[in-house]
Amino acid sequence: MARHSGWTAIDLFCGAGGLSEGFRQAGFHVLAGNDIDESAGETYTATHEEAKFLPGPIEDITAADLLKASGLKAGELDCLIGGPPCQAFSVYNHQRGMHDERSQLFREYLRIVEGLMPNWVVMENVTGITSVGQGAAVQTILKNLKDLGYHVETKILRAEEYGIPQERRRIVFLANRLGRPIIWPEPSHGENGNPFVTIADAINDLPPLENGEDGGVQPYASAPQSDYQRMLRGNSTEVYNHAAPRLAPINMERMQHIPQGGSWRDIPFELLPAGMKRARRCDHTKRYGRMAWDGLSCTVLTKCDLHWGAYLHPEQDRSITVREAARIQSFPDWFHFDGPRTEQYVQVGNAVPPLLGKKIGEAIQKAKVSTRQTPKNHLAAVG
Repeated sequence: MARHSGWTAIDLFCGAGGLSEGFRQAGFHVLAGNDIDESAGETYTATHEEAKFLPGPIEDITAADLLKASGLKAGELDCLIGGPPCQAFSVYNHQRGMHDERSQLFREYLRIVEGLMPNWVVMENVTGITSVGQGAAVQTILKNLKDLGYHVETKILRAEEYGIPQERRRIVFLANRLGRPIIWPEPSHGENGNPFVTIADAINDLPPLENGEDGGVQPYASAPQSDYQRMLRGNSTEVYNHAAPRLAPINMERMQHIPQGGSWRDIPFELLPAGMKRARRCDHTKRYGRMAWDGLSCTVLTKCDLHWGAYLHPEQDRSITVREAARIQSFPDWFHFDGPRTEQYVQVGNAVPPLLGKKIGEAIQKAKVSTRQTPKNHLAAVG
């Protein structure tokens, strides 16, 4: 494989490739990715032609496999990126804890770090990782990276502060073994910055749909209505992955009572699901929520299900589509998602917003690390 003159990256737990896409937009050559999810792998392969996709569980992948796929030697990779599955740490998982086998996958990430010895390491996860097991996972990650000779820092990044129309909090571990300072991306939106990107900025140019309607590939409903739409549309002329899930008649009836910015509290008591009739008014704040054109989305999850959060369209009586969720996550419109629709939602919800990934990649580049620099740290044996 030919050597790349630019920055290089490998993406672990890559999913559909949100973080890879962001780093590509920042100018990185993403050479390889790994994930266990077959549908996500199909999407990744189709959207990242430069990268070699290695399917299967991370436990079966060695650093040697990744070096072979990328054409690099240990110590030559600029940046290892990825987000080990976060369900075990998520506040949405009421049985979360270190006993969950998924909570140990960060150790596999660290194993690959030791084998590759990249110049930079980026690991993303939900903020719940800081509290589960009294923060044991965080402390292990920090200690392991420091033992390998990395300077590491953590920070909670808010997606909306970087031009993404969504309230999304994620902890990022950023490390290098070159003695360079850690530079974090500067917030561009919010207090003392640009106005937040809104739901209208994100999706009001997309074709209207009825509940359950699938119009296939469709033309845009209008010209771009915002800079955000211009950015994500690029040269695209048609809309993909834009089909409305079919909601039950009882949910259609409930929706008639929910205004923009409203929620389950606006539904007449007799129409509430049985379990929610016992809920306190301060509970389940996002359930059956309807988005507001001038507001932000709640966190896009692996199901844009009205039982999980505010995923009702601001005006149309339906749940948001995969494309609308992808817009809220900052995926470009040319980025098509493969597999069954339920899997497409999973791919979108699991992803790091590409725009946030781009900002992180650009911040790393600002540290002016030379790929030709020889770090003093040892290179671990490749396993």
